[in-house]
Amino acid sequence: MAGKHTTMGGNVNLYKRPGSDYWQCATYLEGRNWRRSTKESDIRKAKDFAEGWYLDLRLGARRKELRTENTFARAAAQFEKEYIIITDGDRNEGYVDSIMRRLDNYLIPFFGEKGLSEITPGLVQEYRIHRQGYSVPRHNKVGEHVHTPPSRSTMHKDICALRQVLKTAARHGWLTHLPDVSLPYKSAGKIVRRAWFSPEEYKRLYTATRNNIETAYNLRHKKNALQLHDLVLFMANTGLRPDEILRIEYRDITIVDDLDSGETILEIEVRGKRGVGYCKSTANAVHTFERLVERHKPQPTDKIFPSLHRALFNRILDEENLKIDREGQRRTAYSLRHTYICLRLMEGADIYQIAKNCRTSVEMIEKYYASHIKTLINAAKVNVRRHKPFAMKSPKSQKNT
Repeated sequence: MAGKHTTMGGNVNLYKRPGSDYWQCATYLEGRNWRRSTKESDIRKAKDFAEGWYLDLRLGARRKELRTENTFARAAAQFEKEYIIITDGDRNEGYVDSIMRRLDNYLIPFFGEKGLSEITPGLVQEYRIHRQGYSVPRHNKVGEHVHTPPSRSTMHKDICALRQVLKTAARHGWLTHLPDVSLPYKSAGKIVRRAWFSPEEYKRLYTATRNNIETAYNLRHKKNALQLHDLVLFMANTGLRPDEILRIEYRDITIVDDLDSGETILEIEVRGKRGVGYCKSTANAVHTFERLVERHKPQPTDKIFPSLHRALFNRILDEENLKIDREGQRRTAYSLRHTYICLRLMEGADIYQIAKNCRTSVEMIEKYYASHIKTLINAAKVNVRRHKPFAMKSPKSQKNT
């Protein structure tokens, strides 16, 4: 079979030179022409050889390309440099630090030496599988290494950090498009209400913190017990986030007579992850604040709560069997904010006003709080029964009577 032949979708040409029985193969790759003798006189064997030769050339070109392209580690370093500067003062320092630790501990060790074009949806899925069996070594109280598989929320944060690095690479032209890093196979997780204290549980909690003051065995422990008791009452009556309450200074709080409610409340200037906002407390928070002022005799710039006393708080939760709620969620200081929102909803407060007062959105409250509050369902409007109209007698029946 003389003449010319092609293979590999027309990318490889096969031909014979004059006076030779062997087929030659040729292709154009990486800006130059490549030729080679197949050493075969049979066209079928020559095509097999040419296809293998072409694939080897492509593989070599690919390896050369990967050696020259930017790696994930470089993109992560660029992201870190940009993110810290751009978000200076706009995002919580702890949040920024958690992203950097996530990159250093997990993402860079796995993806670091990979070229950016090698980060495919399949590789991201391999990372998810790898992450289930690996975590930074942590030790329990007896010094044993404990591995806990990451939660859905933790994996979501890992993928968010990965996506941020890939977006940085795309902005610099190091990546032509962002790969799909969404979670395959699994549907969206169910919406679980945030851990909070029901009215009965909240009463048990503040009763326990008050009793803890009486059982304190020295002045330092009594001071911490007093602070924790006031912290519980203050957070549950203001709805402040833990990071917000650590920033509150005495000069940020004003006792006012509210014209709308006719009560004496606290007006608080809040600085947190949403910037500067304002909060109006319930009337119950006023006495707690006055007690703090009387006890500390503070300067205007002093922090009202320099610490959250987490260890003492967790000990009391464990003693009262309140640490884990019915859904298996762990209660923390954040649960006091959730308690404030739920109690306000149960009292019939306007959901939009709660959102403004807590510096969040109505959507978040409806999603994580309102759907679980039974008092928001009006039974009278649900259990409606249509009244049957009076059955009028037909003319025929009236005649028979």
